[in-house]
Amino acid sequence: MNEEIREERPAEELTDLGLPELLLLDRTKELGEKDVLYHFALEELLCRHVGEGGAPLCHLWRHPKGFVMGLRDSRLPGAAEASAWLEGEGYSAVVRNSGGAAVPLDPGIVNVSLILPKRRAGEIDFRDDFERMYLLLAETLKETGCRVEKGEILGAYCPGDFDLSIGGRKFCGIAQRRQAHAYVVQAFVIVEGSGIEMARLARGFYDRAAAGREGLGHPEVIEGSMASLQELTGLGAGEPAGRGAERFTEAVKRVVRARQTPEGMAAAAARFRLPEAADVREMAAELRRRYGIAQ
Repeated sequence: MNEEIREERPAEELTDLGLPELLLLDRTKELGEKDVLYHFALEELLCRHVGEGGAPLCHLWRHPKGFVMGLRDSRLPGAAEASAWLEGEGYSAVVRNSGGAAVPLDPGIVNVSLILPKRRAGEIDFRDDFERMYLLLAETLKETGCRVEKGEILGAYCPGDFDLSIGGRKFCGIAQRRQAHAYVVQAFVIVEGSGIEMARLARGFYDRAAAGREGLGHPEVIEGSMASLQELTGLGAGEPAGRGAERFTEAVKRVVRARQTPEGMAAAAARFRLPEAADVREMAAELRRRYGIAQ
């Protein structure tokens, strides 16, 4: 608990994120939305606006009970049956338009998204963009005193080179959605609850979605590969449910606010526009049509 967080670049380089004018959009207390795709539709519209000159954003949100599949997951032979099983268990099961594989969501998971303009026309440097998110989260968790590592964790769901872990167990995965002039880097952070239960749910999905077939390339989830920050660091332990998520959210906001400037905030606020709920639902319907489970 006393080790320092490893960083490959100094924390000062967080200014590369555009933090002096990065607006915070905290929707973590808005848990009334049942359709998990609403959040991705909102980010699709926000990203479009950023690409047109709107203010860059750090979007923080939670969902009461969702299961988000990747595009490859949706093409597994039993994906429709697995989705129906999830819906029967009370989950809003959808396919997202960003990269990565299946991710369960509940109020103990805080989703952090950076919505930023491309710095150069035609820019494709996804590893650098993932590194930006890693730096933000590593700085956020510095106060825990734990060592945050980066690299794929064997047996984790939504595996990738930018799995974030403590003590060999993954607590965060990162994905990305790119548009012509802007992009979204999305991180799911398991703050509270049981990592084993989350992994068990993901494994149950894949067991059904694979329909008994092997060699399909889907993640082979091992239950002990995942853990929450509550389990790993004690964040929110012994406190009412939701307090850990609140503490983590406030820590992210402190990191961002420490690097904002009054001039940057004034300029960003003048360029910010939040889409109307009706427009977000229309986009959600479009994403559902475009990225629905292949039959």
